[in-house]
Amino acid sequence: MLDWRERTAALYLSDVDLVGFREGRDELFRTHPASPLAAADRVGFPGLGWFPPDPAAVVEAPLRPASGTETIDTGGPDGVVRYRRVAVAETPWGPLTLWWIEAYGGGLFVPVRDGTSGRETYGGGRYLTDTVKGTFGRGLTVLSDRRVRLDPNYLYNPSCAYDDAWACPLAPPENRVDMPIRAGELSYPRRDG
Repeated sequence: MLDWRERTAALYLSDVDLVGFREGRDELFRTHPASPLAAADRVGFPGLGWFPPDPAAVVEAPLRPASGTETIDTGGPDGVVRYRRVAVAETPWGPLTLWWIEAYGGGLFVPVRDGTSGRETYGGGRYLTDTVKGTFGRGLTVLSDRRVRLDPNYLYNPSCAYDDAWACPLAPPENRVDMPIRAGELSYPRRDG
């Protein structure tokens, strides 16, 4: 798992463009032993499905302060994880809370469930960033203490979207927006239904 996270972080921090990033992600899913895909799904894996790249989807959003903590039950061995609200980004899709994971080392976490969830994208929502997992600097870039750049072309499915062996924290109610965000990763066509 350590190597998976290291390679994920290296991909996010690399200078490849969006197309190269997606190809790199496909290669990790296809070949890495810690891939979230079940071993049977890696054989003949055609690659992840994505909305077409959309440069117009990238937005800069003002931040407003937020406070308080929330617990999110992962439904798995990680149990209940505590998250602290860092700020709220006022996006064209609706407000999105930026969370700090209250665990050793911490990490910025932005789960999103939008109008495509359950139709075109994974029903539980997707992640814009989860820095604990090494997803730095593409989906969310901090511009200042008052502004962020959000690039939904990098929205990706949590591991539980590919295999039930994984448990994932999903978007809490305040990170659910009605507007569809037609950018980023599509639903994965799981063989088990």
